Formats: sequence, C-alpha cells, structure tokens
Amino acid sequence: MRFAILQFPASNCDQDCLHAVRVAGAQGRFVWHKETSLGDVDAVVVPGGFSYGDYLRCGAIARFSPVMQAVKRFADDGGLVLGICNGFQILCEAGLLPGALIRNRDLRFHCEQVFLKTVNPATPFTSALPKDRPSLMPIAHGEGCYFADAETLAGLQSRGQILWQYCDASGATTESANPNGSLLNIAGIANERFNVAGLMPHPDRAAESVLGSEDGLRVFEGMIAALGARRAVA
Repeated sequence: MRFAILQFPASNCDQDCLHAVRVAGAQGRFVWHKETSLGDVDAVVVPGGFSYGDYLRCGAIARFSPVMQAVKRFADDGGLVLGICNGFQILCEAGLLPGALIRNRDLRFHCEQVFLKTVNPATPFTSALPKDRPSLMPIAHGEGCYFADAETLAGLQSRGQILWQYCDASGATTESANPNGSLLNIAGIANERFNVAGLMPHPDRAAESVLGSEDGLRVFEGMIAALGARRAVA
C-alpha cells in the first residue's frame, strides 16, 4: 500500500508519520504542498505541525495550498484520508470534515498522554484498535477544542461519525479526562462516507513500544487492512 504524507511549510510530524506508516507495513512518500497531484497512492496522511506558522488560524492558510485540491478529489473518489492534529484542523478548514478546532478552554498548550475511547470500531481508522481497553496516545496542541453547532453534533452522534472521545483509564468520558474542552469529549471524527477522518491525538507518536504505546500503530494498520480488503473485492 502506498501512502502520501503531505508537507507544508512548518510541518513537524511528517517524518513521524512516514516512519509510522512504514512500521505498519506500507510504503510512504512525501508530497510537497505546491504539488497539484498526489500521484499513484492508496491513502493520504495530513500530518501535525504548525503549517504556515499557524498564522491567522490553525490550518486556515494550508487549506488553500494547491495540494489540497488534489486531496479533495482523492477523497471525493473514496480515497482514505487521515488528518492528525494540525492535519485535523486543515481538513476542517478545507470543509472535508465538519466543525472547527478552537483554543483550548484553559488557553494553554497541552502536551501529555491521553486515553481515547473508540466510539465506532467499524471504520478503516478504528477497526484494529484495542477492543478491551482505551487507547493511549499523546496530544500536543493549543487549539484542539472541537466545536460544532448542536445540529452538527447531533448528526455526528446519530451517524456514528464520532470515532474517538477523550476518556479516563477505565473508559469513562468524564470532564476531567477532557484536556481541551472539546464538546462531547470529541477527540476525532469522520465524514459521512467514513473515508476521511481526523483526530487531535498523535497515533504517529504512539507507534512503537519505546514511545510508551503502540496503540497509534493500529490506526495505520486498520487503514492498510481496509485498503487490502478493497483490492480483494476489486
């Protein structure tokens, strides 16, 4: 399987994502933000970092990069797209995912390990995650508070588009387990077709035991498995 890892000015998790993809057993290559084509790829990862220095608003400038038009076409054709941290912000700004990421409720940058409850395990991004316990992944963001209007939130819930919620070690989605004030403890969501997903925690930084968790690797493994299943049917 071939993964495209996008690179914007000031991306700082592109190397992490490339490494995680390779550890998961896929091929990966970088695609610069000025490119107008993704090339022959099976999936796209929009990595974390501080694209364009986070000027104006996180992801607000990156959404206009030429490569994002190629990502939109790829997603419209059913391709798998995963946005991580700043990548999640970019996907929301580009309209590929609903809602927005705003300043953390305490107005502080949070860099810590968090527990995640997998709300919908029946997606390419969640199918390989642990079923018997919460996943452990790190966060590193200042604008990670997920916000949407009541109608959008209701739709996300009814259609199963909420993929991950912040929780405690037992899996309870408590207020104290919510590091940034996200509505409904939302840590990550998918679009209605479940081929585009975004999350604020970093699966790329939880892809090896030496990092304290391998749970993040399961996100990439799930994507690879889903792509393999598609090929088998085609």
